Amino acid sequence: QVQLVESGGGLVQAGGSLRLSCAASGSISSINNMGWYRQAPGNQRELVATISSGGRTIYAGSVKGRFAISRDNARNTVYLQMSSLKPEDTAVYYCNADVSRNGVTFDAYWGQGTQVTVAS
Repeated sequence: QVQLVESGGGLVQAGGSLRLSCAASGSISSINNMGWYRQAPGNQRELVATISSGGRTIYAGSVKGRFAISRDNARNTVYLQMSSLKPEDTAVYYCNADVSRNGVTFDAYWGQGTQVTVAS
């Protein structure tokens, strides 16, 4: 079994910053990509940012230059530093990881989500 536990969400004023963390635990052999997605009410879940095991990053255009994704491979943890937050960043943020339990095949796992609310 693999669990992803997120932390760091909350309420912040526009222009402020928040840092999200997501730690993977359980029966883990290796982790490939890790990432953050978000879902606002009435919208589909969308990609925010991903990072490969080697540190290669991809960002949604709406957050590029404001958000930074990083990871600590030794701790199986991924971070999302969010700066210059806007009301439209308000959403539930979900952590995602491609995890191998057997060293051969990978499965996608999701965290439970953490609410980020940006007040104008």
